Amino acid sequence: MMAKNASPKTILSNVDISMLEELEQKILWLSSWTIHNANHIRESRDGLKVGGHQASCASSATLLTALYMHTLRPEDRVAVKPHASPIYHAIQYLLGRQTREKLEGFRSLGGAQSYPSRTKDTDDVDFSTGSVGLGVAATLFGSMVRDYVRLHELGGARPNNRLVALMGDAELDEGNVFEALLEGWKHDVRNLWWVIDYNRQSLDGVVHDYLFQRIADFFSSVGWKVVEIKYGKLLEAAFAKPGGKKLQEWIDNCPNQLYAALTFQGGAAWRTHLENNLGDVNGIKALLDAHDDDALQRLMTNLGGHDMAATLEAFASVGDDDTPHCFVAYTIKGFNTPLAGHKDNHSGLMNPDQMADFKSSHAIRDGHEWDFAEGLDVTEDSLQAFLEDVPFAQRPKPGAIPRIPIETLPAPEGAQMSSQEAFGHILNDLGRGESEMSRHIVTTTPDVTVTTNMAGWVNQRGLFHHEDLADVFREEKVPSAFKWAMSPKGQHIELGIAENNLFLLLAAMGLSDKLFGARLLPVGALYDPFIARGLDALNYACYQDARFMLAATPSGITLAPEGGAHQSINSPLIGLSQPGLASFEPTYADELAHIMGWGFEHMQADDGGSVYLRLSTRVIDQPNRDFATIADDVIAGAYWLREPEPGAELAIAYTGVIAPEAIAAYDAILEDIPGAGLLAITSADRLYANWQATTRAHAQRPDVTPAHIEALLSRLAPDAGLVTVLDGHPMTLSWLGSVANHDITALGVESFGQSGDLQDLYRIHGIDADAILDGAAAVITKRMRRQGGSIQLAAE
Repeated sequence: MMAKNASPKTILSNVDISMLEELEQKILWLSSWTIHNANHIRESRDGLKVGGHQASCASSATLLTALYMHTLRPEDRVAVKPHASPIYHAIQYLLGRQTREKLEGFRSLGGAQSYPSRTKDTDDVDFSTGSVGLGVAATLFGSMVRDYVRLHELGGARPNNRLVALMGDAELDEGNVFEALLEGWKHDVRNLWWVIDYNRQSLDGVVHDYLFQRIADFFSSVGWKVVEIKYGKLLEAAFAKPGGKKLQEWIDNCPNQLYAALTFQGGAAWRTHLENNLGDVNGIKALLDAHDDDALQRLMTNLGGHDMAATLEAFASVGDDDTPHCFVAYTIKGFNTPLAGHKDNHSGLMNPDQMADFKSSHAIRDGHEWDFAEGLDVTEDSLQAFLEDVPFAQRPKPGAIPRIPIETLPAPEGAQMSSQEAFGHILNDLGRGESEMSRHIVTTTPDVTVTTNMAGWVNQRGLFHHEDLADVFREEKVPSAFKWAMSPKGQHIELGIAENNLFLLLAAMGLSDKLFGARLLPVGALYDPFIARGLDALNYACYQDARFMLAATPSGITLAPEGGAHQSINSPLIGLSQPGLASFEPTYADELAHIMGWGFEHMQADDGGSVYLRLSTRVIDQPNRDFATIADDVIAGAYWLREPEPGAELAIAYTGVIAPEAIAAYDAILEDIPGAGLLAITSADRLYANWQATTRAHAQRPDVTPAHIEALLSRLAPDAGLVTVLDGHPMTLSWLGSVANHDITALGVESFGQSGDLQDLYRIHGIDADAILDGAAAVITKRMRRQGGSIQLAAE
């Protein structure tokens, strides 16, 4: 272990910097060639530009080489900025963790991914990146989860690894980064590095001058140490000579746009500006005379983030200090390529002539573009020996993590109950036990623990914090139903009101087995309408196959007096369409308990995923029934609450809390259509997915078992009518009419809600019992007209 605040120059005295500089150039070449091959050599069948961000790769080559080839330890976990994906894959190729075939297939089916992906790349990506800012913040929450695992003694004797993010400076435009920083300050994050590739260019232009100072001020205000890596060794040497201080002042004050333009123009342009601005300064003429144009270009672009020694010294200066660090590494977008400095270089690609010159400058022979040692001043044996000794190369392949046994969850008892209340009872009962399952559950909310009924669990298991913090209200004997003592053994992580943070924390907790060797059973809760506020982060979590359970409550216009700002409409469609997320909307407590038990198993299954529970605060009558007879159907997505007669001409299908209205309408319909059915939809998501999979399978062979919904609806007449209803968007269930070509009336919420009571709101949105009866009349009348008759339904 390096000593805290040790001298970086002493630490690096035995580092083979020349070999690292050779590798840096090889990595730059491989990334540039990978992109060129994909855009100019590989056959294109659709004519689309492939892309690959050669300029963004070039600005990060030194930083990633220094990290992966020297500084990172096997246990460290890294998020690489999206546009540096080819650099990352080139490094893994040199370390033997990526194949030539996948580099040649970059951005094609089965090839290396355009942005690093945990689930689609094969070279051990720690954090998927792509939507800028999310991978950065994920490392912060990963740091929190690492400490949680360590303090709960769940991961065994493992090193206290560091979380690292290489980020583009434009990622600091994302608000979620600053939301995460504030949460990290509150939770005292440790062993976390953010390395900013400060090339001062975004997608469309050059960033604001003096952005660095704002960065430094903000990071310092939340307890981070800021390390500036601004100048390389060539410039530092020049600054020490006569006129050097003036030269440094000139560069410090040079506007970003001018610096970028001069970088693109080259040595002659630098010379002209320096002669005009500093020509009368003692020592400047001698400096200019000592450098031809190429040498002057090298000198004036010798920024710290492109100088291996300066970068390594900055990293080494941390020693064993676990304070979070922000490294601001000055770089040039497109460095050492023909694209360097140009404001339009973000999506730019070297053309074939430029690549030919670039190839010649790297001494690469035709046909040897992928060779490890090609163009280097080292032998292949010495290169391989160095690579085999790289600390990060010693990272072992991840082993299997044992599954947590899931106990049967009994349904809470009570004649009347809401699904949100049932959720709280189930967690509270789990919190009372000391099973392996309850030990591995960790919960979190964005400041809505009480209002989502998680308080009982927290009372049992406590709040997580690095240190013991007493509940002052209880110590002062102020009456309260809640215990808010904090300790390292607490099992609830309380967040501020920021849904992006919630989903990023759930992502980190849901990857704990992969990142930290300890499986967790994360449960998060938030208000259902605010899923949309964190949707990008939710999608990010699912994209990398993080496993968690999400309780979204309250939901729908059923949250009547709260008004439209807190009433959700389209969240069932999010659940239906989001990959990696099994969505349920249970009505009754017994359904919820069974779904949660299945969900904890699903979160651990090889082919599993995360689980979304859409819950409500409306108290409804609970059934007294033999649940075992419908248990499998509840998980499959639907069951008959009231069985239809064979050949029935009508069925009502409902989801969730709207059950009382559906039952009332069904009872009224029985006066005229005694054989009608009442279908309970517990998961439109799983029902739809099963139907789609079965439909696709039919195209391959005829002897496919019917989909669950096909089997259920087969009891109805071929020309029967369906009425679907839920407290959410009607499209959620409207597809049911396509299963067997039944006529359908789809009821739901299609406009913003407002304050009111249930009777008024259900009426004006057309989801009350009368609306269901009207819908039934519409489909039955259509059927009767085809048959030459008519029908009048009773309404109450």
